[in-house]
Amino acid sequence: MAAAPAPRPRIFYGWWIVVCGAVIAFSSGPGQTFGFSAFIDSIIEDTGLERTAISGLYAVGTGVSAVMVLLVSRLADRVGVRKTLPMVAIGVGLACISLSMAQGAFVVFIAFSALRALAQGSLTINGTLLTAQWFVQKRGRAMALQGMGFPVSLAVIPLLGRFLIDAIGWREAYVVLGVMVWVLVIPLALFVVRERPEDMGLFPDGADGPPAGETAESATLAAATPDKRRVLTSLRFWWLVLPLSTPALVTTGLIFHQSAVLEEQGMSATVAAASFVPMAVVSAVAALAAGVLVDRYRPQVVFAGSLAALVVAMLLALVMESPWMAVVYASLLGVCQGIGQVVNSVTWAYFYGRFGLGRVQGAAMMVMIAASALGPLPLAALQGMFDGFRPGIAIMTLIPVVAIIAILTARPPVVTPPVAA
Repeated sequence: MAAAPAPRPRIFYGWWIVVCGAVIAFSSGPGQTFGFSAFIDSIIEDTGLERTAISGLYAVGTGVSAVMVLLVSRLADRVGVRKTLPMVAIGVGLACISLSMAQGAFVVFIAFSALRALAQGSLTINGTLLTAQWFVQKRGRAMALQGMGFPVSLAVIPLLGRFLIDAIGWREAYVVLGVMVWVLVIPLALFVVRERPEDMGLFPDGADGPPAGETAESATLAAATPDKRRVLTSLRFWWLVLPLSTPALVTTGLIFHQSAVLEEQGMSATVAAASFVPMAVVSAVAALAAGVLVDRYRPQVVFAGSLAALVVAMLLALVMESPWMAVVYASLLGVCQGIGQVVNSVTWAYFYGRFGLGRVQGAAMMVMIAASALGPLPLAALQGMFDGFRPGIAIMTLIPVVAIIAILTARPPVVTPPVAA
C-alpha cells in the first residue's frame, strides 16, 4: 500500500493574530489624524468653525480621550482583549455616525474625543497587546507585519475619504467609514482572536517551550497576578515615554494641517491627499526594516533614526515649493512613522515583559495621545501669528532634536514575571 502523505505543517496561530492586528490597525484610520485630514476643510466650511477653533476642539477632545484609553487598556488587562475589542469597534462606528450629524462645536468635540479614544487609541492598543502576548523572540517582526495595517490605512483612508466626500458628501462619508469598521473588526474579534498562546496549549513564537526566564507555571501566575508596578510615578517611565511621544506631537500637527501647508506653498488639495500614498509606501518599508532591527539592537537606537528623519522632513518643509519636494517630505514623514510605530509597539514589552502589559502600555498611550492633542494647536496659533506655517515648523524642529538626546540616554527597568512557588 502507498504510504500516507505527510501532514502539512500547521501555521502557528500567532500569525493569524498578526493578520487580525493588521486589520485592526487599518480600521483605526477614521480616528487617526490622516483620516481627519481629508475632512477638516469640509467640516470648517459646513459648521462655520474657524481653523483655530477646530484645532482647539481636536486638542481638547484628544486630551480627554487619553484618559479614556488608559481605562480601556486596564479593562483589556482585566477581562481580555477578546471581550473588549467588539465593544470598542461598536463605539468607533457610533462615533463616526455622531460626527456625521455634527452641527456645532459641542458635537464635534464629543465625536473627536470618542474617535481619538476608541479608534486611534483603543483599537491600536488592543491589536498591539494581542501581538505582544503571542511573540517574544520574533516580536519585532510580528509587530512590523501587524503594523502594515497602518500604512495601508494611510494610503487608502484619505483618498477614500476624498472620493466619498466628492461623491456623497462628508457626512455620509463618515457613516460609510463607521460601518466599514464594524464589518472588518467585529467578526474577527468574535471568531478569530485568542488572548494568549497558553490558552491554546501553545507557547510564544510557536516554540516548543516557554521563553527564556519563564516557565509555564510562572506565565500562568503572572497572567493571574494583579499588576502593581509604578508607572505614572516612575521617573524612568517618563524619561522614555516623552521622547517616544515626540512623533505623536510633531507629525500630528504637520499631518493635521497637511492640506493648508501644501496649499500655502502653491500645491493643490489633491496633491496634499495624494502625498499620503508615498508616505504610506515608505512607512511600510521602514516598518519592515525596523521589525528586523529591533530584534537585533536596542529599540532606542532604532528610534533615534526615525527622529533624525523627522528633523530632515521639517527642514525640507521650510523650503519645498514643488510636488516632487512634497513627495520627499511625505516620504521622510513615512520613515518616521514606520519606524516609530514598530518601536512604540515593541519597547514596552521589551522592557516591562508581556504580563500586565495593558497597564504600562495604556499609560504610555495616554501620554502619546495627549501629545498628539497638542500638535495641531501650536501650528495653527503660530500660523495666525506669523501669517504662514514656516515659522511654526522651524520652532518645532527643536523638539525632535532634544528627543534624540533623551531617548539615547533612557534606561527603563527590565521587569521579569514572578516565579511560581
